[in-house]
Amino acid sequence: MKQLYLFLSLGLLCKLSAQNVLPAKDSTIVLNPVIVSPKQQSPERMPEIKNNILFSGKKNEVIKLENINANFATNNAREIFSRVPGVTVWENEGSGIQVNVGVRGLSPNRSWEFNTRQNGYDISSDVFGYPEAYYNPPMEAVESIQIVRGGASLQFGPQFGGMLNYILKKENSKKFTFESQNTVGSYDMMSSYNAIGGSYKKFSYYIYNDLRSGNGWRKNNRYNVRNTHAYLEYRWTEKTKLSAEYTNMDYKMQQPGGLTDAQFEDNPRQSFRERNWFGTPWNVFAIQLDTQINDRLSLNTKLFGLVSQRNSVGYTGAANTFDVINPTTDAYANRRVDRDEYENFGVETRSIYKFNFGKIKNNLAFGARVYQAKTHRMQDENGSTGSSFDLTIEGEFARNLDFTTKNLAFFAENQFKLTEQFSVTPGLRYENIQSEASGRFGMNAGNPVMLEDQSLKRSKPLLGLGLEYKLRTTNFYANISQAYRPVLFSDLTPPAVTDVIDSNLKDADGFNADLGYRGTYKNILNFDFGLFYLQYNNKIGGVRQFVNNDPTQGTYLYRTNLGETIHKGIESFVNVNITELFGVKNAFGNVDAFASMSFIDARYTDFKTYTTSGSAPSINIQESNLSGNRVENAPRYIHSFGLSWSTTQFSTTLQYRMSGEIFTDANNTIKPSANGTTGLLEGYELLDLSAEYKFLKNYNIKAGINNLTNETYATRRSGGYPGPGILPGDARTFYISIGMKI
Repeated sequence: MKQLYLFLSLGLLCKLSAQNVLPAKDSTIVLNPVIVSPKQQSPERMPEIKNNILFSGKKNEVIKLENINANFATNNAREIFSRVPGVTVWENEGSGIQVNVGVRGLSPNRSWEFNTRQNGYDISSDVFGYPEAYYNPPMEAVESIQIVRGGASLQFGPQFGGMLNYILKKENSKKFTFESQNTVGSYDMMSSYNAIGGSYKKFSYYIYNDLRSGNGWRKNNRYNVRNTHAYLEYRWTEKTKLSAEYTNMDYKMQQPGGLTDAQFEDNPRQSFRERNWFGTPWNVFAIQLDTQINDRLSLNTKLFGLVSQRNSVGYTGAANTFDVINPTTDAYANRRVDRDEYENFGVETRSIYKFNFGKIKNNLAFGARVYQAKTHRMQDENGSTGSSFDLTIEGEFARNLDFTTKNLAFFAENQFKLTEQFSVTPGLRYENIQSEASGRFGMNAGNPVMLEDQSLKRSKPLLGLGLEYKLRTTNFYANISQAYRPVLFSDLTPPAVTDVIDSNLKDADGFNADLGYRGTYKNILNFDFGLFYLQYNNKIGGVRQFVNNDPTQGTYLYRTNLGETIHKGIESFVNVNITELFGVKNAFGNVDAFASMSFIDARYTDFKTYTTSGSAPSINIQESNLSGNRVENAPRYIHSFGLSWSTTQFSTTLQYRMSGEIFTDANNTIKPSANGTTGLLEGYELLDLSAEYKFLKNYNIKAGINNLTNETYATRRSGGYPGPGILPGDARTFYISIGMKI
């Protein structure tokens, strides 16, 4: 069916193309002139104020996707974020269903160190208790991506990574548009993006549907995903508008699992897990009101919600344990089924008030947020012995838990414009968070083990200060803002029924600091050079203790706050328009060279660890400290270099990416473990090539090669989901796409 859909779309495209160029009888062919400017290379920076948000003094980037060449059909984050320095990308597999990015040595795991948003509202599972983004929009539907580093913690939320916001396409200028982009690629990858939009009187709308499927580069890596989105806007007046939008995503993905180092060296494409599946039906909705109350005051109010699931079924053994048929039963072992259900709702308002205090101009950004998230977690039950995506279970889930997060927040930042060039922006955010957990934690010898009801209540003030000094088309900026990470649901539910949780467990806290110089020079130079410093306190870990303080009774793990990490380094970006520099633009189009470079030193400064030796009654507990160890999954450097050429019709980009080696555990283990879950991962160097040709004004052909030199590499090891062991990155893949917009 998916092939039929794609070919029908291609057929419609060809038909519409023919209708535009074939003349009627006795008529003359008239081709509309091509009026397309060469691509202006991203990233750009946000103005001081936009959409009731104050950006003055904050490190930020805006990636306009129409201005870059990349494989949008598979959401290739390595290409899309290449011009943003310091972005770490995890590449579990090549479907692009989940975008895993982090900054400054923080974990990229489903972008969970970011406050991840779409059109300004939350899209992750639970912003505080389980902030993983299982959903992200298809990049062919995205107009731009906004990234604000740690300085976002006051206006958006306390996350250490900052704010990541996907802005979707809209259509407000034409009565009707139709857009279609259809792509085929390696390993049976097929993608079809189709959208309609328009504006009539006071109404405007945009609706898209995106279908993507493939067999994946690795064995046992089939996937099928659909994204649908509808947007409707009504403009009462030029100053007031109301919009509503709804997003639905549904996908089914086969997961090939991890590999041991020996398996990876032998053949990184192989897989020993054909019965592992994952799926997440996802529903997100929002209603937004924007109004300009007067010349000084504007208001944005969002009502948003999420009703979604996370479902997995599979054999979760280590990579060196094979999933085979039992000769006694003549069947596979039962698979494990895990399910989450999410229901989140929130209201958020933000305003800008402009006023004068004497001769000083002021811009006050202020707002409030009310949020509640409920998660029903069902885990660790025997599923079927089959191989399909089957979530049926034999009995009842051993783990059946309910989590609730309630949040009330207020924020205010005021920009004091001491001169037209120099501004000072102090700010405050107040967070009140209540986290609750209850239910059955597990089963022990057939008896239920209940989780002692957990309830954490805390109030958290966050302070920040930003400075900005303008120098023509450039500016110096500095920012320091407090951040914190609330205790996660996983911290409230220990891995084993014998573990104990510290009743006084604290949220992780710390701060981000930036100092930099950025701007443009004519049409020749676009740059941003900055230093950063990030402190991450109260990281959670396990302390091994004796049961009843008696070595003869064994030990248990006590989860509590143990230490801190410091992340510091350099982030730099420069783009040089070579043709403008030498004054040969008209002859050759635009030739741009860019370099995005970051150096990251992320280390533990204090973190206690405990190991045991011997057995009861002679057990010894040894204490050590990770001080000086590098933070796991934090490369020492991430560099991207690129060369782009664009004319009014053709553009192409060759990108070279370098990423340093990483330790995959806090102990900085070098030698790989037998099961592949720990050990040093070597750095990698990759080439990507993408191009686009525009013709007949409304049509395009896109093509590219990812991992041009066919390198073997891996960006991560996994200790559990989506399969323990090394998760290889894709080898060389191709794609070609044809599209139109009329």
